[in-house]
Amino acid sequence: MTCTEILKKLKSYYNPRNIAGMARYGINVRKAYGVPAPVLRQMARSLRGDHKLAEKLWRSGIHDAKSLAALIDDPAQVNEEQMERWARDFDSWDIVDGCCNNLFRQTTLAHGKAVEWTSRPEEYVRRAGFVLMACLAVHDKRAKDAEFERYLRLIKKGSTDERNFVKKAVNWALRQIGKRNMNLREAAIKTGQEIQKLDSKSARWIASDALRELTSVKTVARIRARS
Repeated sequence: MTCTEILKKLKSYYNPRNIAGMARYGINVRKAYGVPAPVLRQMARSLRGDHKLAEKLWRSGIHDAKSLAALIDDPAQVNEEQMERWARDFDSWDIVDGCCNNLFRQTTLAHGKAVEWTSRPEEYVRRAGFVLMACLAVHDKRAKDAEFERYLRLIKKGSTDERNFVKKAVNWALRQIGKRNMNLREAAIKTGQEIQKLDSKSARWIASDALRELTSVKTVARIRARS
């Protein structure tokens, strides 16, 4: 299928009710058709690995097309210029999360961008840095604990950012790193306790929510079972 044909198909799923639902969750729906996620995943199956098509879909600016682009692009062909260009276009938290979880975390640049982006001022780019940390904590089985211990220092630094989409990503990263193994759980709990003492409403929320999960009996049991 060509880019034009795909965009036409996406538009055929236009659903005002879905769009309204997305908006209630804080998703930017200015250029959205409201295509259901299962439909996008189904479409992606026959398109996966098409880097050029992914770029064309992204450039369309259509919310649903950008989600599809992240699903089909080839991580091996993604370079830094593309990651930065796409990051400049981030305008909704779900696009950020989709790009990081479905595509960027699989690139060789993922760990570097996780560090770099958390220091950026733009809300969605900074969110992307912390989302990458969370995704890598779950999926990068070969990464050493030292990599994530370094992230914990950046998480503490970012915990005072009061912006909603940043603080939620900081919380996510802290929890996922803490659930990676028992050693990182202890390190994450210590970081959470330090964050809890900061004079910031955002920091206190991040810490209390993460510590609640990381100290629960069920969470400890799951971590030990994986170990």
